[in-house]
Amino acid sequence: MKITDLLKKDTVILDLTSSSKEEVIDELIHKLGEAGRLQNEEEFKKAILKRESQSTTGIGEGIAIPHAKTSAVKTPAIAFGRSTAGIDYESLDGQPAHLFFMIAASEGANNAHLETLSRLSSLLMDPSFRSSLLHASSIEEVISNIDEKESEGEVEEDVTVIDEQLILAVTACPTGIAHTYMAADSLKAKAKEMNIAFKVETNGSSGVKNALTKEEIENATTIIVAADKQVEMERFNGKKVIQVRVAEGIRRPEELLNRALKGDAPVYHGDEKQQSSNTKKERTGFYKHLMSGVSAMLPFVVGGGILIAISFMFGINAADPNDPSYHPFAEALSTIGGGNAFGLMIPVLAGFIAMSIADRPGLAPGMVGGLMASTGGAGFLGGLIAGFLAGYIVVGLKKLLSGLPQTLDGLKPVLLYPLLGVFITGMVMMYGIIGPVKALNDGLTSVLGSMGTGNLVLLGLVLGGMMAVDMGGPINKAAFTFGIAMIDAGNYAPHAAIMAGGMVPPLGLALATTLFKSKFTEQEREAGKTSYFLGASFITEGAIPFAAADPGRVIPSAVVGSAVAGALTMMFGIGLPAPHGGAFVIPVVTGNPFLYIVSILIGSFITALMVGLLKKRKIES
Repeated sequence: MKITDLLKKDTVILDLTSSSKEEVIDELIHKLGEAGRLQNEEEFKKAILKRESQSTTGIGEGIAIPHAKTSAVKTPAIAFGRSTAGIDYESLDGQPAHLFFMIAASEGANNAHLETLSRLSSLLMDPSFRSSLLHASSIEEVISNIDEKESEGEVEEDVTVIDEQLILAVTACPTGIAHTYMAADSLKAKAKEMNIAFKVETNGSSGVKNALTKEEIENATTIIVAADKQVEMERFNGKKVIQVRVAEGIRRPEELLNRALKGDAPVYHGDEKQQSSNTKKERTGFYKHLMSGVSAMLPFVVGGGILIAISFMFGINAADPNDPSYHPFAEALSTIGGGNAFGLMIPVLAGFIAMSIADRPGLAPGMVGGLMASTGGAGFLGGLIAGFLAGYIVVGLKKLLSGLPQTLDGLKPVLLYPLLGVFITGMVMMYGIIGPVKALNDGLTSVLGSMGTGNLVLLGLVLGGMMAVDMGGPINKAAFTFGIAMIDAGNYAPHAAIMAGGMVPPLGLALATTLFKSKFTEQEREAGKTSYFLGASFITEGAIPFAAADPGRVIPSAVVGSAVAGALTMMFGIGLPAPHGGAFVIPVVTGNPFLYIVSILIGSFITALMVGLLKKRKIES
């Protein structure tokens, strides 16, 4: 398929009227819509802007290539626009853009379409070709120049030379249409000019091309990874690896190749992402996947938690239609915040963990697995298991189905991956994960029931600690259920320990973000501010984002602080007749309210201090 099969006269604008980046995008989208290439202009614009939010598609040299792959595209197409005066497009070199190619790829675009679109990106690396487009006097001449350039032949394939100075590279961008191939061609051209033995692998929309072999990796001096999305890194374990953004491969090929020749790069170790000396370090692998889930889940925790807390202002039981204090608005807030926002929290966590591991095909299996964990009693920890389970199941499916004929490639993301991924994940969750976790929950409830109140301090220690183990999950719920049962039996002491223990994790983490700011990212510090309110409202789930991001340090710290708070409430003889409410129900406690506050504060400070001492200094990326 030729480029001009996708770029037609009716999608060319020889003289753009736009004067800003947003206007250019709108003008080109409207041109595609007018030509009948789009299903929905608004949805396509959302996809374009989402890609722009990841990194600008103004690559410099007067070129911008906004692009998206979405179901909003009816027919794969290219729109071309030209501005002789130039438009500020936030380009990488800070210069105005003159040539604009908007690439519209459909969700089920076949390999022929995708390869044609990527070929255009490669051709634009030639300065003389760009000049011919800039000075074309008519639409016909633009089309003719593209045909002529394309007829010169394909970019020659890499020839691997096993040599002491063999340099390898991998390029990838989120959509895999434009920047992936431009970075590859830029590096190839400069390597040829410098007479370097070189090979580059591209991770594009049509799959991995020119894949690096095990022998080549073993013999390579250095490997350059120019990527804005996850690529397979474990194969580079023990090798010197330079990791940069894909745009750096386009803009600075000579600098990267010189560094590679000198071996000026850190050695890659497992799932630790060690970037080049002029970039900052961040962790990948398990941590990256967790953070993908946590970032997506955070709005549900914050929004839902605050709505629940506001509902308490009408009365602790105001959401219950059978309670005298019932208020319909309180019920609405509780339903929206607790029944819906919190209901989506674990499925979203699992879904985005899976998507981080397996890209978009992992989302559906992950969310289904997370929903099963949430509704089946496996809670937060079950959601984590579901996310990683679904992600790696889909990764396995990709490898298993890689041998199918290319004609079936379009069916994989829309049929095979969701069908098999959801089925296998669901079966494993149903018959392998949920049962054991539920059994653990039942066992803990039984143990608590047998303990009675013989040793109140020990009971408070256990109940308080349990509230922080899984923060809203089955262990937390087992302790909470026991406390409600004790209230029904007229024993208010256990539930005082339970509520104190449940308030400590978010309050402790909030204090930690205030006292030890350097140990947290900016996003975590902002979440910490909200956690003060969530903790005061007895919404333990407010600490989940912190626990999910760093479970090895946060969960033990929260458990210790909560256990101490629970034990202190028992020691001070505090009782609580209200089942929920946090700080709002402290006035109704039996015993000394001041000592109840002291118990919660001591537990919170213990958690904050432990987290501050255990966590490493956070390096912002």
